[in-house]
Amino acid sequence: MNKENELLTLYWKDNQLYILDQRLLPHKIEYRICGACSDVVDLICSMSVRGAPAIGISAAFGMAVAAREAQAKGYNSSQMRSFLKNAADKLFQSRPTAVNLSWALDKIDKWLARHGDANPDQIVEGLTRQAQIILKEDLENNRLIGIKGAGLVPPKASILTHCNAGALATGGYGTALGVIRAAVEKGKEIHVFVDETRPLFQGARLTAFELVHEAIPATLITDNCAGYLMSRGKIDLVVVGADRIAGNGDTANKIGTYSLAVLARYHDIPFYVAAPLSTIDLSLSSGKEIIVEERNRSEVTHFCDCSIAPETIEVYNPAFDVTPAELINAIITERGVVNNPDREKLYNLFAKV
Repeated sequence: MNKENELLTLYWKDNQLYILDQRLLPHKIEYRICGACSDVVDLICSMSVRGAPAIGISAAFGMAVAAREAQAKGYNSSQMRSFLKNAADKLFQSRPTAVNLSWALDKIDKWLARHGDANPDQIVEGLTRQAQIILKEDLENNRLIGIKGAGLVPPKASILTHCNAGALATGGYGTALGVIRAAVEKGKEIHVFVDETRPLFQGARLTAFELVHEAIPATLITDNCAGYLMSRGKIDLVVVGADRIAGNGDTANKIGTYSLAVLARYHDIPFYVAAPLSTIDLSLSSGKEIIVEERNRSEVTHFCDCSIAPETIEVYNPAFDVTPAELINAIITERGVVNNPDREKLYNLFAKV
């Protein structure tokens, strides 16, 4: 892969899906070929591909892969639709918190409903095209988020970000990192503080990797260093991504985000969430309804396959937490910036032409 393609989360080439195995970063760039929908499910579950938008895009392409599986088995249209229903169910169950997954699967399902008389070849072609559209639109939306969010960044700023909400978490460019990229492109003097993001170190492994790749000045810190930096006046704003935003603006993001929001509010530092509309779930009245995924204990008890904790210790390992809307200064979307988000403002956002 050339330098431009190194940061592609996934791509479709010669009727095959390639997904970057992010577990190997930053030391190795390796793409997995997904010959079956089950391969896509496994890569999502193992967090080889992660980030709400990227999970949704992967699921859409997973359905295109499933259609090709059914085609290779010689299934007729009815059999193919049954096979696709089973594939969608498995993809839906792969990770529960990121709403973009169900959003993308719903788009695929609506295409199938609109084309009830499509033959197997037409279904294969149609689902592949739909997945490519979802990927293209995500990249376009991320660039719009970056442009709109860059206006919130001072000419000279130190920005703290959490986890990875960059090109690796999306179809390209990124949401939170998209805001940072756009600010840099506008000539602003930016320095990024990247917290490591325990327990899987998405900040240290992925965000730091992207920023070094883009030659954007950055400093890696431990998760528990953020408050100290804020107290020393070293942070001007915080910008993070999101995995699901409830109808009232409560936001689920990587575990540790809520702590940063509380710290930012205490130190009077703006706290921004950057996310596409596909991450906003108006069916949920508040963050209390968001399902928070709990992951394997070994992520906490082990580091590089080496045990770092007593074998019998109990472990609690939620992958996400929920930040109340009142701690969020603004949500940055492709349709605009929502200051002091609430239910009415988010509903109005969807009503825009």
